[in-house]
This record gives sequence, structure tokens and C-alpha cells, in this order.
Amino acid sequence: MKFSTSLVSLALAASSAFAAPLDATRTVEKRDTTISCDSWGSLQTGGYTIYHNNWGASAATSGSQCTYFKSLSGSTVAWSTKWSWAGGSYNVKSYSNVALENVNKQLSAVSSIPSVWKWSQTSSGTPVADVAYDLWLAPTSGGSNAYEIMVWLGAYGGAGPISSTGSAIATVTIGGASYKLFYGLNGSVKVYSFVASSTNSNFNGDLNLFFKYLTSSQGVPSNYYITSLQAGTEPFTGSNVVLTTSAYSISVK
Repeated sequence: MKFSTSLVSLALAASSAFAAPLDATRTVEKRDTTISCDSWGSLQTGGYTIYHNNWGASAATSGSQCTYFKSLSGSTVAWSTKWSWAGGSYNVKSYSNVALENVNKQLSAVSSIPSVWKWSQTSSGTPVADVAYDLWLAPTSGGSNAYEIMVWLGAYGGAGPISSTGSAIATVTIGGASYKLFYGLNGSVKVYSFVASSTNSNFNGDLNLFFKYLTSSQGVPSNYYITSLQAGTEPFTGSNVVLTTSAYSISVK
């Protein structure tokens, strides 16, 4: 996810209601495998790619981030990322995530996208960050992305999504949970962001329900192709923050 900084600035002020307290700092376990503590890095396992991606780090006055692989059991992967970032309050610094790449399946041909994501977040103080799925659509198989769909399961410290107005365009119930829907542009890419009304650190649902809502109610073309399905965290600022994914799986049917 690469935010337009001017849009992020507008959205942050509109989303302080999503802030939530965090627990004490967790220490990364010694047996974890370090993917990277540099700007970039990745590890492929079990059909997934775990990305360490500090794409926005240049906006920080100081900070660092490391991403770790924990385990793989069948189609369920566990991983974590630890970060501290200061400065550039309205800028996302990174998006460490686990991705299912090269999906290249037309929305109209998808029956379900079951996913489980069990995660926790700890920190020193209250960071500004989100924990979110990032789902991408292109008009052709393997083409350039034209739509970005985010599903925010957690929003901390006033973090808010890209928004043209700073206000939600709808409140919807999907899979039994309530979300505020925001819309804006990331360059030329159209961005829809579903922000959960309450933090969901134990997601077990069908992501295709979000696509079905968008094609039926927001004009997203059902003949577009899924390119990539990602799940991770976007930090703005914070100290000694650890996002731990204890179990993650996703498939496209």
C-alpha cells in the first residue's frame, strides 16, 4: 500500500474514533527467522510471499523495522514484524505483509476467498498504525492495478484511510461485522477502504463478500481480475511495536 500523503493527512483527522489502547511490549522470539531489517526483503513459503517493505521510511526522522518468519503448518503461516518510527506523522513508513501473488482470476469466476487471520499487537505507548488486508484488482490478467481494496481490522492512534473528503461514504455490514467505507485516489488507483467499527484480531471470513458488495453497490467491474491479496500493517509513528500473526491462511475458490 502506498498512500498519497495529502489524502492521508485529510483522513487522519476524521478517524480518531478508531483509536485503541495497546498492551506491553512483546519480545520477538529467538527462534524466529529474520527476513530483513533493511529496506526490502522477502521470503517465499507455502505458496505465500512474506514481504519486508519499508517503502515510506524516507519520511521518518528516525526509526527501523525488522520482519520475521515464525512457522508454516499446512497452509497456515505465522510471522511478525517489529518497528519503531518517529517523524513524518502523516506518512506511512512501511507495509510488511504476507501475500498471495499472481492470483489472476476474474471476480465473476470467484465463489469465495476464505481467510483466517489471528494477530496481536503490542507497543510502548500508543502508536499510530493500522492492521489491514490490501486487495488489488486489474482490468486484465496480469495487468496494472486499477483498484485497491483495503479491509482495516485494526486502527490505532487516529490512523485513517485514504479519503477524498475525510468522511465515510457508507456504513455497511459484511460477514456479520460493521465497517465504515471510505473512498479516495492513490494516484490514479481507486481506493475503497472498509474500516472495522471495532478491532477484530481473530478474523475468520470470506473476503469475496467485500468484492461482491463493491460490484453490486459501488460500480466496481465484476470482469476485473484479482492480482494480489495481502495482509499486514502500515505504521505511521510509534515505539517498540510488534505485530504478531499467530495464524494466517487464505485461498481463492
